[in-house]
Amino acid sequence: MASSHGFFLKSLFCFLVLISLAIATVSASSFNQDFDITWGDGRAKILNNGDLLTLSLDKASGSGFQSRHEYLFGKIDMQLKLVAGNSAGTVTAYYLSSQGPTHDEIDFEFLGNLSGDPYILHTNVFSQGKGNREQQFYLWFDPTADFHTYSILWNPQRIIFSVDGIPIREFKNSESIGVPFPKNQAMRIYSSLWNADDWATRGGLVKTDWTKAPFTASYRNFNANACIMSSGSSSCDSKSPTSTTDNLQWLSQELDSAGQERMKWVQNNYMIYNYCTDTKRFPQGLPPECSDTNTS
Repeated sequence: MASSHGFFLKSLFCFLVLISLAIATVSASSFNQDFDITWGDGRAKILNNGDLLTLSLDKASGSGFQSRHEYLFGKIDMQLKLVAGNSAGTVTAYYLSSQGPTHDEIDFEFLGNLSGDPYILHTNVFSQGKGNREQQFYLWFDPTADFHTYSILWNPQRIIFSVDGIPIREFKNSESIGVPFPKNQAMRIYSSLWNADDWATRGGLVKTDWTKAPFTASYRNFNANACIMSSGSSSCDSKSPTSTTDNLQWLSQELDSAGQERMKWVQNNYMIYNYCTDTKRFPQGLPPECSDTNTS
């Protein structure tokens, strides 16, 4: 009797584990549900029941996708594995953007390079159609060997770019000194893999080696803890919170002292360009946000 009781408990435990896994699978984000492939004539593929998305580039075309939802503030995470080998001339772009000539935009762009040379991670922030706020970094790992998490935290006070949970850049709201900040235009998530050998690698000196095509970048584990905009209303204003608004701590999140130290470590060791120190580019004076230690 005791043994049959134990068997029953064991069977019940296994059943509950299976149920919990099923629920987790249903509630997990899926590329099939969250994104549309927008171009590439079959070069973009959603695989593994929506768990994996790949973009490919060959001499005829690149490819891309976009989110079905528009967001106004959020914490967006995506894992990417970049084009391996000789990726010179290719650019993998992953960004948030609104539409129109006065669009807002928050950019990650990964500039390919010759085999053995490091990728360049290019970041930029546009507000009201104005960009020119580039910071560039090398990475402290090989971004082609495995997946790594690239995150954008965007709230009314700041934008924080992070890699594997380590902040690399902060762009603060400096409206008090006349600098527009992205806070009124909803943005979709976009990503594309395309040929930019006219400028991407050493200013266009190194061209894409098409004998290595097709080039492929892979995506997984998308997560958006964000305010979804629909018909002018935000899910964060809803009186009945959804799974996207259960945790709104990110809406007021800022870097603590440990985060500031980690960001300094990245910038001291891996930053290769900062527009806020480029006096040749801005002979009339650096942009006003640079004086606000906005990008330190």
